[in-house]
Amino acid sequence: MSAKGNCYDNACAESFFHSLKVEAIHGERFTTRQQVRNAVFEYIETDYNRTRRHSANGNISPEAFEAQQAA
Repeated sequence: MSAKGNCYDNACAESFFHSLKVEAIHGERFTTRQQVRNAVFEYIETDYNRTRRHSANGNISPEAFEAQQAA
């Protein structure tokens, strides 16, 4: 963490939550909290963590990065 008041303090968290809202939540209608929980879990486990390219690991998906490291 950086010093108090630094705009880069929580940039990673803000980036993640922006992606979550735009790609999974925005425009959806949920009637129960369980539906929201399921949608968030599904987004994180199937799209964000597996197929989405991340700049921190050379713009490849986390699965491809782990496979590359294991080889």
